[in-house]
Amino acid sequence: MSVVINTNTSAIAAKNNLNKSNAMLQNSLARLSSGSKIVNPSDDAGGLAVSMKMSAAIKRTEATSNNIANAQSFLQTQDGALATAGKILDRMSELKTLSEDVTKNTTDKANYNTEFEALKAQLGAVAAESFNGVSLMNSSGMTVKTSEDGSQTVDIAQTTFSDDTNGIHTDLVATSDGSTSLGAAGIDLDKIKTSIENVATLRATNGAQSSRLSFATDMLATNKQNLEAANSRIIDVDVATESTQLARANILVQAGSSMLSQANASSQVALRLIG
Repeated sequence: MSVVINTNTSAIAAKNNLNKSNAMLQNSLARLSSGSKIVNPSDDAGGLAVSMKMSAAIKRTEATSNNIANAQSFLQTQDGALATAGKILDRMSELKTLSEDVTKNTTDKANYNTEFEALKAQLGAVAAESFNGVSLMNSSGMTVKTSEDGSQTVDIAQTTFSDDTNGIHTDLVATSDGSTSLGAAGIDLDKIKTSIENVATLRATNGAQSSRLSFATDMLATNKQNLEAANSRIIDVDVATESTQLARANILVQAGSSMLSQANASSQVALRLIG
């Protein structure tokens, strides 16, 4: 090999290798300090694109879970109101039966009727209840999305509280102004019994809808867990592997620095030939 002064090819090669090793060292330091495998888009352009889509899907899954939880809160509140209505109807049926006792005088029956009318007014108050501005007892049907892409849904059935066929008979519910048309004596017991059966059906429907939403929440939790695991494999750094790379790069940088110094000194042999 020729002995030259102007071009030190050994030093140039050592410098290039040192730059590569230093770049490896800086990348390992950045990954370990950030915890992310992808520090720059150039590290894994395709993986970054996939990770962004997965991250968006994870956030949508969390939002969907929150929406389902709110729908369940609505149903639980509605069931509480229906349970209260059922207790009121139980008492009204009892008062109706007591008021028909032949041994009771007019005053006694009037006292029963006073409580009966008060309970009708309370049923009217229950009918007016709402959850965050949404009517509990006179709501139209609602559709709850149960998947992050919106393709899966659960329907919450329409509920009509004061209804002669599917709800509480209108004669048993006081109007909005508090007035009532019929007292205990004027109400047919069958209307109360049918109303109790209808409330039981409404509660059963409510429970079925709530149960389905619970299973939908479980499914979302499983999907979210697996999405996060898949996303982690793309963007999260493996500390054990990367720390090994860091140690390797660190040794290469030190060795490269030493060899660059040796390569720079090797050209001094030309001075000896000149001297």
